[in-house]
Amino acid sequence: MKYCKKCVMPDTRPGITFNEEGVCSACQSIERRKTIDWNARWKEFEAICDKYRGMNGDGYDCAVAVSGGKDSHYQVYLMKEVMHMNPILFSVEDNFPMTNAGIHNIQNLSEEFGCNIISIKPDRKAQKKLMRYMFEKYGKPTWYVDRLIYTYPLLMAHKFNTPLLVYGENVSYEYGGADYEETYSAREQLNNGVASGVDEQELIDNAGVTVQDLVLTRAPSREVLDSLDPIYISYFVQWNSVKNYEFAKKRGFHDLIHEWDRTQCVDWWDQVDSRAYMVHPWLKYPKFGHANATDYAARLVRYGMITREEAIQLVKERDHRLDPLCVRDFCEFCGYTETEFWNIIDSLYNRDLFEKNERDEWVLKHPVWEE
Repeated sequence: MKYCKKCVMPDTRPGITFNEEGVCSACQSIERRKTIDWNARWKEFEAICDKYRGMNGDGYDCAVAVSGGKDSHYQVYLMKEVMHMNPILFSVEDNFPMTNAGIHNIQNLSEEFGCNIISIKPDRKAQKKLMRYMFEKYGKPTWYVDRLIYTYPLLMAHKFNTPLLVYGENVSYEYGGADYEETYSAREQLNNGVASGVDEQELIDNAGVTVQDLVLTRAPSREVLDSLDPIYISYFVQWNSVKNYEFAKKRGFHDLIHEWDRTQCVDWWDQVDSRAYMVHPWLKYPKFGHANATDYAARLVRYGMITREEAIQLVKERDHRLDPLCVRDFCEFCGYTETEFWNIIDSLYNRDLFEKNERDEWVLKHPVWEE
């Protein structure tokens, strides 16, 4: 494993690239911000909103894909209070037990900004089948939910005749990924690797689901996609997760600081909705050698909030430590014993990156603190 010379991101992150100086594409994106005319970008954003404002009379003139989190609060604020649009919000609930903060935040989003939210709760039976199959075969248990997070708002925006569909950040561009491109258009985001397509027939043959179970996971037709204008807010403003959090707190957003100290995380404000879901982002650790702590520590370095040395220490202390509350909720939902769960985890470790120590624990062969 090789690590970015500026942050702590390894070259094993899917889709990330490094330049000749050993700097990752995410750090390059942050550096490139210095050359951007942000006033011109904002005028582009205004022009897009002007195009759609009032397009349906007194009805909705845009849609926002939301989770209830800190970024959702910022996105809705921009569209409703700054751009004076009339947004309809679309969200996907994952069926897992929610944290107190998660329950509060989705309600607060509606109450604080005065917006209607249309949420979908996926078919629990199908979700459990797909979670078990995708966890055991690929180490991607929440693929079904993640896929819906991308497809459902697109399908609903088409139904509501709100072509302007607003997303937060371009994940691949901001943090490094397979679909790395600086663009305002989110039309091709299904290619970003987070919830890229799995062969439908494979799932029908092996996961015990039907064609009907998978209807909403299908990407919209090219004709439908071309009729929509989905955008990334991060193209028009200098996107900063921590600043979004600080803003959201002032508008009623709750973090986890007094509710849950997550052993695998270095923050208490990102992805706070449910415990079981957090197994999924942690599974990057056995597969790629980095997880939540690396992701956020690298982000904090890029934002200039901590040094690379401080980030390395956070990664060393936290990255490998999957939180036991995540495991309990996950196992209860999927029907695993914890022994079964950890046996599956054991099978997912990448032997090229990990080896067993004298205590029979998986350890990285080339951790960032030994580079």
